Amino acid sequence: MTVFIDPPVWPAHGTTFGHLISDESLTELHSFAGAAGISPRAFDRDHYDVPAYRYELLVSCGAVEVSGKELARILRDSGLRVPLRQRRAERSPSA
Repeated sequence: MTVFIDPPVWPAHGTTFGHLISDESLTELHSFAGAAGISPRAFDRDHYDVPAYRYELLVSCGAVEVSGKELARILRDSGLRVPLRQRRAERSPSA
């Protein structure tokens, strides 16, 4: 398993965020994130949103730096990607 991270370019909460993913296993991704001190609340169905100040730490822990485009391709090819339509369905209020 390899864990990948893209540059923190998504603005929110007064900082920027990147994404942390696995190419094989969410279980191992959770283990990696937990060992690096990333809160479980940062998990968003198929990736962790990580603030800019955690970027260097995650790289030093072994996350491989890739572009955002490359990260999206890796996640899609891994089979772990949660499609947008499913994300929308999960956010919709129950009838």
